[in-house]
Amino acid sequence: MSTDNPPTSIDDGEVEFDAAEVQALRERVEELEESVADIDDGDDRKKMTIVATQGSFDMAYPPLILASTAAAFGWEVVVFHTFWGLDILHEEKSKDLKLSAVGNPNMPVPNAVAALPGMDTMATKMMQKKIDDNGTATIEELIDLSLESGVDLQACQMTIELMDYDEDDFYDGVTTGVGAATALQHMSESDIQLLV
Repeated sequence: MSTDNPPTSIDDGEVEFDAAEVQALRERVEELEESVADIDDGDDRKKMTIVATQGSFDMAYPPLILASTAAAFGWEVVVFHTFWGLDILHEEKSKDLKLSAVGNPNMPVPNAVAALPGMDTMATKMMQKKIDDNGTATIEELIDLSLESGVDLQACQMTIELMDYDEDDFYDGVTTGVGAATALQHMSESDIQLLV
């Protein structure tokens, strides 16, 4: 034993402690308490990543509705738009998205009729009328709602270049220049990952 730190006794000398060892234990307990506090102070918000790959009229709704709803619950939400899904965020193209009548099992007409010229336009107008009659939000309104709710609507940089789009073509507030590596990082940290 060191002569610098005389042992302290407790209960009439039954147990002896080295003061340096006690101090080291106290410091270690403080470190552990701080690390536990750091873990507790961590962001415990749920995270969701949605990858939007389809840009048809009917497929613009699911990622935007899910994203804005999750944000309303306080979740951190990223929607990564790539390939045709990028058209949802394109200011001009998003106003002219079509509902495909061919191959859609829910269309009340056979594919031979659905393939006739003008059927996609007719199907889109019918759906738009249902949306208007029901008071459902438009795509533009859902984009605005999502952005206002803190949803990070991301545009894939590779797809922007592939489609020869300009970053100014997208709605204000859309995050451009995002690559697959960034999207994958957020997915790996998310509680929920969806491919739409």
